[in-house]
Amino acid sequence: MTITTIGLDLAKSVFQAHGVDEAGATVLTKRLHRKQMLPFFSKLSPCLIGMEACGTAHYWARTLAAMGHEVRLIPASYVKAYVKRGKSDALDAEAICEAVQRPTMRFVPVKTVEQQSILMAHRARSLFVRQRTMLANALRAHLAELGLVANPGIANLAKLAQQVLSDEDALPSYARTTLEAMVRQIMTLFRGDHGARSQAPRVACR
Repeated sequence: MTITTIGLDLAKSVFQAHGVDEAGATVLTKRLHRKQMLPFFSKLSPCLIGMEACGTAHYWARTLAAMGHEVRLIPASYVKAYVKRGKSDALDAEAICEAVQRPTMRFVPVKTVEQQSILMAHRARSLFVRQRTMLANALRAHLAELGLVANPGIANLAKLAQQVLSDEDALPSYARTTLEAMVRQIMTLFRGDHGARSQAPRVACR
């Protein structure tokens, strides 16, 4: 059995491999648990491996390429045309195996660890900003329910919250506890946003 091309359907725990020989005949249909992946591919002769480009694909592409395999990542939308019927892991792996052999197929470059780290920092900062905005809007709404309105801008909102919380008689205990927790969370996200912004280069990786 000589495997020349493998379509690998990635998953969290159980992976599906579909392999063909030089004539295009199926010679491998195998389910692999995560702990079986490295032993299996380390013993396999170098071959072409196709995978859909997804969150974990770049890690597996680097790992399998280090073993001597040629790895190509395919946009998931390009694989759909090669799914013959229904949907299952085995059929997806077969479709990937078919798609990776097409001479006109377009592939996604494999990202380095450094590129993924930069993207991680940018995405984390975007998450912090969204969460901070949601909390600030909620805090503003809660204060408005008590007749306390701040001018636009998070600095004005923080100033109003500080004034209210500094007056021990301004709020009932439940309201004070709630608003203090929200202010602390906003400040935590503010520091996290600035930390991610200062460490992440401005160049985005695609």
